[in-house]
Amino acid sequence: MAIRWDGDDRGYGIGDAEKLVEGASELVAAFRQPAWVAEQPEVHLLPHVQTWCQRDGRLVLTGAVADAVGAYVLDFEWRGAPGSVGQARAAVFSLIGAFAESATYVRQRRVAGDRGRSAMELQFEVGTGELVPDVRFVSHGHVVVINLAGVL
Repeated sequence: MAIRWDGDDRGYGIGDAEKLVEGASELVAAFRQPAWVAEQPEVHLLPHVQTWCQRDGRLVLTGAVADAVGAYVLDFEWRGAPGSVGQARAAVFSLIGAFAESATYVRQRRVAGDRGRSAMELQFEVGTGELVPDVRFVSHGHVVVINLAGVL
């Protein structure tokens, strides 16, 4: 039996997530629209990130740059206990809540640190945006990559 977590004695779940497919598919379709990612993330997103960091204190922003394909790459240092991945994830989700729009995708990965800060980092890929019909303006969004050193 494939074990899904410590103490799993079933090896299988209780259902599927079919009811989420339509909404998730709408966001994926938006991701595929040319020029869907909004410009100037330093104007639209950075103030929210900075305000959250000043108020919370668990994450310290060490870098912010828009990459060549329009993603806003944010580098952070973790100020909590090393190895506390769950606490770090909770902090990052709180941070994402400061700039998230009505539809949001988040994926956490463990990646090799490439900025000389640590051997391994947590990385969160975030796609967030406003989708029709729940939008005042034209559908648009942001791609944010959050690199978090000091947890692993």
